[in-house]
Amino acid sequence: MDITHGSLNSAIHPKKDAASTTLFRRIGEHIELIAALLSGALILFTWLFGDNLSQSWWVILHLLAFAVGGYAKASEGITETIRTKKLNVEILMILAAIGSVTIGYWTEGAILIFIFALSGALETYSINKSNKAISSLMDLQPEEALLINDGVEKTVPVSELQLDDLVLVRAGERIAADGLIVKGASSIDESTISGESIPVNKSVSNKVFSGTVALDGTIMLKITTRPSETLFQKIIDLVQTAQEEKSPSQLFIEKFENAYVYAVLAIVAIMMFVPHLTLGWSLSESIYRAMVLLVVASPCALVASISPASLSAISNAARKGILFKGGVHIENLNSIQAIALDKTGTLTNGKPVVTDAIFAPDEDQMQIMAAARAIEKQSTHPLAQAIASFCQTNTGSSNQPEVLHWKNFSGNGVSAFLTNKWAIGKADFVGKEAAMEFQHNALARLASEGKTVAFVKKEDKIVAMFALKDTVRQTTKQAIAKLKSNGIIPFMLTGDNEMTAKAIAEETGIDRYFANCLPQDKVKFVKELRQQYGNVAMVGDGINDAPALASANTGIAMGQGTDIALDTADVVLMNNDLSKITGSIQLSSRMNRIVKQNILFSLSVIVLLILSNYFQLIDLPLGVLGHEGSTILVILNGLRLLR
Repeated sequence: MDITHGSLNSAIHPKKDAASTTLFRRIGEHIELIAALLSGALILFTWLFGDNLSQSWWVILHLLAFAVGGYAKASEGITETIRTKKLNVEILMILAAIGSVTIGYWTEGAILIFIFALSGALETYSINKSNKAISSLMDLQPEEALLINDGVEKTVPVSELQLDDLVLVRAGERIAADGLIVKGASSIDESTISGESIPVNKSVSNKVFSGTVALDGTIMLKITTRPSETLFQKIIDLVQTAQEEKSPSQLFIEKFENAYVYAVLAIVAIMMFVPHLTLGWSLSESIYRAMVLLVVASPCALVASISPASLSAISNAARKGILFKGGVHIENLNSIQAIALDKTGTLTNGKPVVTDAIFAPDEDQMQIMAAARAIEKQSTHPLAQAIASFCQTNTGSSNQPEVLHWKNFSGNGVSAFLTNKWAIGKADFVGKEAAMEFQHNALARLASEGKTVAFVKKEDKIVAMFALKDTVRQTTKQAIAKLKSNGIIPFMLTGDNEMTAKAIAEETGIDRYFANCLPQDKVKFVKELRQQYGNVAMVGDGINDAPALASANTGIAMGQGTDIALDTADVVLMNNDLSKITGSIQLSSRMNRIVKQNILFSLSVIVLLILSNYFQLIDLPLGVLGHEGSTILVILNGLRLLR
């Protein structure tokens, strides 16, 4: 057997190889940021120890800082210029740096490159995070399906499935494609599609969706939708489309950038020759003044007007449990007019709990709860787990009766034998007529409150009923009240039914809601709200919320939400506290005010320096002092947001 040294080493040290691969992958993802920081370190080292360095080393270190920090943005700028045949701000920064070097100001040119490289690295990081959002969605799509052809089972790639194919899905497996159940029944976890934590019972002729999970029963389904057109695939497409759309502010900045570059270069070109020809300046003086202009007109202070303020605001918010993925999202938050909120996991805790327990008056409540706990503990169904937890808490006993002949009736309930025959499940399972008569038809009242009801039957008699509901978070009512007091109109979007949606809306103080929402419906409503109110935020936590989060002006995810929601959102509430949103809006207002101050100040300084240069009132050192000094001042002003 031929085993190479490399393969033998990999077999012996698999963990070491995996760690090395992960390390190199992470370095590759952040290479631009590493290069920018290394460039800054070289500049700082040269500035601190410049007096002890020879002229050759001083120049070499500056050239290294230029090359390391500027390579990525320079290559991007040159490539983009060749592709579009238009100059861009990257080219302007390159020329400004070269201009600084031409007139002997190497450090100033290197600082310009460093600031611009850092900005580009942060932009690349943001793009990589967005791509990860799509990757995490793709991971939830099964790659293979169990095809049934003439009674023979065959595992095939999902992409090869055709309309009307029969596919077998076993209990616990993820459904590979949209289809209709033709055999079997199961509780289906549809949280990836609807966002609802309570599974849906489905049997023959019911539709099921790709990406959902058959929890407790094996089903056979007939494919009704091509794999490339499933509802889950549409969620992915919606997220991609929303992320690729450019906001009006993005488009404005791109147009401003293009005009700014041409304007500065045109004025520099004029400055190099026109004063010499018309004002009697010497040619060397004209070229000198043009180089000063190129330096003082570079948008260093203008860039610093926003970035330090944004980073300070982000740090401030992070200490309070609010994660912003960029300053632009803090900026947008201040102008929100309406906010759409998912129900399950956002307004509510996302897990069903027992809210009511009603017992037959002549029965032993402790015995019933002990039996219910023992039976329901055998199931993985969320409702069963909630009932078991409730009974455990209220009985306080660690002992439980022995459960025999436990049997699951998918979508209906369970039965078992303790010292008697017991059954727990929906009304139809225990006897609908008896269920409706139990405790003067308490079922109707509890159902009207949006609660799910499970009955407990001992032998032939219903002895108890448990009502379950996804409860509202403690901070929700306060958060909604704060939003309303700030003039922001709240809307609730939920995949749940009309009755449950109405009950939660009334409990939380939300006046407007949309029920029975699929992911594309949420996107539709968010876009309609944007047309009506202009700037809209969306708050959610599930996979099904991801397209709507991406479609809103500002997407806000709950910290305990799914990976795709966290990756797609612009803001994450790490402690799941909705009331933090109003504090974020106030922080946004402060940041916008400081940014406006900085922009006005930096533009005023640039204009002043340009005019002073034209009238020969300043030389290059004073111009650099004014330019870099204004940059430092706007940075310090932005750092006030750390408080």
